[in-house]
Amino acid sequence: MKLTLVRSGVILLFVFSTSVVRAQPPAIQQKDTEGAAKTSSNEEPEFTQLFDGRTFDGWRHGGNWIIQDGAFYRSESGGSLTFTRAKVPDDFELRFEWKVSKGCNSGVYYRPGQVEYQVLDNQHSSYGENPRQSAASLFFCMAPSKDATKPFGEWNTARIVCKGTVIQHWLNEEKVLDFDYADPRWAPMVHLLAIRGGDLSGRGGELWLQDHGQPVWFRKLAWREIPEDEPVVASATFRPLPIPSAALEKERERVKRMLQEQAK
Repeated sequence: MKLTLVRSGVILLFVFSTSVVRAQPPAIQQKDTEGAAKTSSNEEPEFTQLFDGRTFDGWRHGGNWIIQDGAFYRSESGGSLTFTRAKVPDDFELRFEWKVSKGCNSGVYYRPGQVEYQVLDNQHSSYGENPRQSAASLFFCMAPSKDATKPFGEWNTARIVCKGTVIQHWLNEEKVLDFDYADPRWAPMVHLLAIRGGDLSGRGGELWLQDHGQPVWFRKLAWREIPEDEPVVASATFRPLPIPSAALEKERERVKRMLQEQAK
């Protein structure tokens, strides 16, 4: 399906198809190993623990987050929770676990601007109707290949892997998003994110956990820097979920409003 927008005499055409502690997080049983670093119980890379499960050491917030049963818990309105000890490495793997309340919308931001691993109750949030805004999506850019979420109130495991121009999102031991943003096939989606304010080529951003107005939990956050000699190659078979027509129409209207606001 095509969306044509006119802005300042230029036609935009969108095609929508669709103190550091070292830690060894549990090995993930990979169901799709194409293009990802191989891990096993005997070959687990070394991670840096970002959260000790007890304190806010290295994190900044407005008083609305608490620690509950070894997890960060957004208990009331007040803003995001930001990691301050270091910027996100250029090439990295981040592992974490997340749990949402009914209807919750949240996210993990890992590049400058609006670059977000979406955290969502797909079944009870209106955002769930659009796969490009569903859990484990690269929000407002790329939909996952499937819905691998657990019901609200249950813990989900997650990974974000970024190396060069390749981005991978994992959910509950499945690689559900895997693409190279320099690939011309994905140019319309990358441009869509740019309209929202996301630049996938940006580096040196802060890691932060979103407060979007509902209770949400995060735990077991750890990352590692991916070395130069470790290949991460995008899957040639990755296919994002298609966008239903009703959700696509709402997305079009949102894009129009964004462009109108930017033109002011």
